Amino acid sequence: MTDSNGTAKPTPGPGPRPSGTPKPGGKAARPPKPHAVKPAPGPDQAHPHAVVVPASTDPSKWGRVDEDGTAWVKTADGERVVGSWQAGDAAEGLAHFGRRFDDLATEVALLEARLAAGADARKTKAAALALAETLPTAAVIGDIDGLAARLQAITEHSEEAAAHAKEEKERARHEHTERKEALAAEAEQIAAESTQWKAAGDRLREILDEWKSIRGVDRKVDDALWKRYSKAREAFNRRRGAHFAELDRERATAKTRKEELCVRAEELSGSTDWTGTAAVFRDLLTEWKAAGRAPREADEALWRRFKSAQDVFFAARNAAVSERDAEFEHNAVAKQELLDAYEHIDPANGLEAARAALRELQDKWDAVGKVPRERMQELEGRLRAIEKRVRDAADQQWRRSDPEAVARAAQFRERVAQFEEQAAKAAAAGKKRDAEKALEQAKQWREWAEAAEGAVSNL
Repeated sequence: MTDSNGTAKPTPGPGPRPSGTPKPGGKAARPPKPHAVKPAPGPDQAHPHAVVVPASTDPSKWGRVDEDGTAWVKTADGERVVGSWQAGDAAEGLAHFGRRFDDLATEVALLEARLAAGADARKTKAAALALAETLPTAAVIGDIDGLAARLQAITEHSEEAAAHAKEEKERARHEHTERKEALAAEAEQIAAESTQWKAAGDRLREILDEWKSIRGVDRKVDDALWKRYSKAREAFNRRRGAHFAELDRERATAKTRKEELCVRAEELSGSTDWTGTAAVFRDLLTEWKAAGRAPREADEALWRRFKSAQDVFFAARNAAVSERDAEFEHNAVAKQELLDAYEHIDPANGLEAARAALRELQDKWDAVGKVPRERMQELEGRLRAIEKRVRDAADQQWRRSDPEAVARAAQFRERVAQFEEQAAKAAAAGKKRDAEKALEQAKQWREWAEAAEGAVSNL
């Protein structure tokens, strides 16, 4: 067994040995390895929070075990005795105390890993200080001064880490506070402005879920922000409730109005005033759309009722229109036959006979009645062409006997004679310029007279 100083002693007598005690002359029992401690990974595999355990070094560099079993360790302060080894030879004792050093180094590495991982810096510092106090009396052989330096670094870095952790905590608190302020402001905006009731309600629930996930806000500030959010949510719910209550009232009013429109449509369904009633139905449909929506089931039933009455009227109108279209098509055939029969009207063969034939055609045309709209232009065009031939011939005959046209031509000739006489007098008086001017005017009036005489003679 080993004493408190790490001295390994054989168990006296043949009786049973206490658990964990080495056999006389055998190897010392290896201390249990720390749980989940692995060898340090290579430089390409290291994890930032992995525990880096220094590889075991040759304990003979840091101490020795004498032949009498006395174990020594070297430090900057000199050699000191760390225990006695009586369970085997000196090499085995040196390895035993080296392994105990490795266990101590593992504890230091764990503290370094905790500090690197961002664990509680104050607790890490306290553990490092406590471990450092044990180094001067530790029953181990190894680089005790190196462990002391590492523990000192942990202590110093813990203070820095604690300050950094405090800063990070303050920064996180500030960010979380800002986020909750933004969420509260968004909730207030939704409560005051949004009319997208479903989307807004969903968003308020999302805000609540996110709110619950945000931690670390000052309690007083958090309470004040929560009151803002809660007040906004209640205001939105009240406004949404009022909206739907008003919507229910509007739908009830719409239902009453649409029932009235259904009654009116049913009264009109038997009308035969196709044009006037169709216009009334268009007006009723406009009123239907303006009435708004009734409760869903009632709205659908009322629309079926209204449309049914409308369909009865328009089905009857369509049947009447079909009958009328057939009549109009028959009329078109009749007018086509009239045009074919009277196409021969020619004023050149006698104006009065042409006029009589045209009047006969017009009387028969009016008696036939209406034709389809798409045939109207074609048929009316042919009739207008016959009428134009007769009308143009009558106009020409009238212009031939128009006394005003004859008198106008005679007046033009008189003006020609007047200007020629003026020219002769001016020439006799030696006024050459006046004579030329009078002759020019006489020439102009002569052209006008000839044109007027030609127009009368050509009729």
